[in-house]
Amino acid sequence: MECHLQSLTDCEIARQTDAGHAQFAEYVASETVSHLNAAVEHFQLVLDQCPVSHPDHAAALTNLAWARLLGYIWNHLQDIDITISLFRDALALRPQCLPDRPFSLYNLAIALSWRHSKKSTAADIREAAQLYHELLPLCPEGTYFRGIAAGKNGVDYVIGECNDLPTDASDEGICLRRVVLELCPVGHQRRPRALDELSHALESWFIQSGNIDDLDEGIQFLREALSLCPEGHTDRGVYLNRLVFLLRFYRFEHQGNLNDLDEAISLHEEALRLLPVGRESRDSSLDNLGGALVTRFNKRGAREDITRAISLRREALTLCPPGHPRRDTTLTGLAIALGTRYNKFNVSEDLNEAIDLYRESLRIRWLDHPERHTVSQKSIAQVKKTYISATTQYYLKMLVYYI
Repeated sequence: MECHLQSLTDCEIARQTDAGHAQFAEYVASETVSHLNAAVEHFQLVLDQCPVSHPDHAAALTNLAWARLLGYIWNHLQDIDITISLFRDALALRPQCLPDRPFSLYNLAIALSWRHSKKSTAADIREAAQLYHELLPLCPEGTYFRGIAAGKNGVDYVIGECNDLPTDASDEGICLRRVVLELCPVGHQRRPRALDELSHALESWFIQSGNIDDLDEGIQFLREALSLCPEGHTDRGVYLNRLVFLLRFYRFEHQGNLNDLDEAISLHEEALRLLPVGRESRDSSLDNLGGALVTRFNKRGAREDITRAISLRREALTLCPPGHPRRDTTLTGLAIALGTRYNKFNVSEDLNEAIDLYRESLRIRWLDHPERHTVSQKSIAQVKKTYISATTQYYLKMLVYYI
């Protein structure tokens, strides 16, 4: 008798499942909401008749979840949370030893990606990345399912969205960046960006912890990113400048190894070549290379370094006429280079020119400040403290000293 009742129940489950699939097919073909509602109703009845111990419980969860998910994607259903819960329950019933686990991983990852796409929930895209990280090794290369999972609506979408997340230097954030990098094997078009984002996270952690190993690893990843962007690649300049920054302003400042400074200067040279005359930001590139040469001159004393630094910064100044937003910093940069040469070789013309450049820079920074007319005489001292940077105050002291 019990077997007979179970047989009747299984028949009803099969009938309701078939009816649900038929209604769902109609919905896919016509996008008629009544067919969606009917499919959801049939699949819900099936789920109600399949307890957790039933062998078809996971399939019943998946059928209902997919009907609801497509309704959400096509904006016919507003709720996605229940759908994700259904997919989670199905995945929990399919441990690693079962052949259906990859499909459940994929289903949950897709649902999380869709919720992220509509609600911008960072936790969803991070979890989706972890799911794909488990899924891809279970999908042999060349199979149809691998192609879908690794496609533009699968892994590719998740990688792109993860790359756009803010830098997170926590253990969890760095772990995510490593996962995303593993989703981008050698040859993947998104690998350079993934390398750069991991390097960013390690750089941020180095700033907090001071652990040089993190900085070294960040530099290593950035070198690889640069190697994957040959001359002519649109992102090569970005990675060049990033690597320069890590070498010159972090590792060289931290360890004082002149090899890092030499490499940074070589990279500055290449970055400048990518910005020929007429290109925007050439002035900044000239100024940056000049600054690196000033630093090396202070360490090694090679006259050709300071001579070239001054030449580069003169060219940068010609590209920043009065009214240019970077004119004050360019004036200051050239003044620093001239003052450095004066301190070494005592050329009075360098000192006089440096003072004139400092004066103009200070006038732009202070006297030409856009809010100067609103400042009362009684508050000048306070405004100076607010608007004049520590660097500018230092230059002001130098100006007074030399005069």
